[in-house]
Amino acid sequence: MTNDIPARYVLLLRGINVGGRNKLPMKSLVGLLESLGCRSVATYIQSGNAVFEGQPKPWSSPIARAIEQEFGFSASVLCLTAEHFLRAIEATPFDTQDGKTLHLYFLESTPKSPNLEKLDALRSATERTALLDQCFYLYAPDGVGRSKLAATAERHLGVTATARNWNTVQKLRHMLEQKNL
Repeated sequence: MTNDIPARYVLLLRGINVGGRNKLPMKSLVGLLESLGCRSVATYIQSGNAVFEGQPKPWSSPIARAIEQEFGFSASVLCLTAEHFLRAIEATPFDTQDGKTLHLYFLESTPKSPNLEKLDALRSATERTALLDQCFYLYAPDGVGRSKLAATAERHLGVTATARNWNTVQKLRHMLEQKNL
């Protein structure tokens, strides 16, 4: 890919628009991304999901700095190439019939020494997990809100992560595949 050909990205923000804190309207996020040179920006729900085209480069740090400067708070920013995002979807090892029971934790990097024993000890009898490269998969048929593992997965993985349920992942995939992006 040359610098003249835009790449497609998926932006995942964590901890915004929750409980009245860290307010970041999606219309403002679109404007912020466009001011950084992103094109064809589209957002999905208010929890910080976006897809866009842009020059091939690391986007996470510039976006995080711009959010802090513009809105006055630090946000966890993970920007994935479309290829990385789609590979994680294709590698999904669990049933995807119920889009709320499967969660993909997109990781900032591949964990060097995750505490898999602790993760396994926290797993309920019905939960299943897998760690593949830069994605941690949690199948929680009893609900992620009841999962002890879900609440502490990031700490035991040892890397920054942000999770999305299968329904959201599929919506972002659809947005990436839209012809206008």
